Amino acid sequence: MKSDRPVVGRGAKVRAAVHAATLAELVDKGYAAFSVDAVAQRAGVHKTTVYRRWKDRESLIVDAVAEHMAMDIPDPDTGTVEADLRALARSLAHSFTTPAGQAILAAMFTGAAHLPEIAEARRHVFHDRLRRAEPVVTRAVARGELPAGTDPAELLKTLAARIYLDLLITGDPVDEALADKAARIALAAAHAGALGHA
Repeated sequence: MKSDRPVVGRGAKVRAAVHAATLAELVDKGYAAFSVDAVAQRAGVHKTTVYRRWKDRESLIVDAVAEHMAMDIPDPDTGTVEADLRALARSLAHSFTTPAGQAILAAMFTGAAHLPEIAEARRHVFHDRLRRAEPVVTRAVARGELPAGTDPAELLKTLAARIYLDLLITGDPVDEALADKAARIALAAAHAGALGHA
């Protein structure tokens, strides 16, 4: 009997299709009901194709989430640190308020959060975001917009802290106004000399 599943090619196309299906399954079903079989069916591949690349559902989720988050990180270079920080904060706020972003947050901070693989993925994703955004701070220091000893990681953690507080704790709206406020807070702390290297 002929399958009505779309046939996906090899290599990068398979990986992209499986990643997209993984995020879609997280959005539709959540972590608890997530299955490799459903991902394979949605991606149009056999489940053995998935298991050849990923040993289990956790490694699949980790890989899909890390790639999704890496693609979602801008490298703004507007010429002013205030505009660059605002762009980073707005991107962060937007990425976690989409359906995929909400599913990723749920997987990383709720039911699956106790799993070592997911905890490691969480660390990897957030360290990767910090690393990719550091040039914004180093350029601002070089332009003289920030104090010479400003620690990029500390500034970026400060920027993200207000957004994560509302996403994960208070449930208050996470929007551009909040992102802009987070950027102003981080900038003020840096100008006050509070975000230097330890």
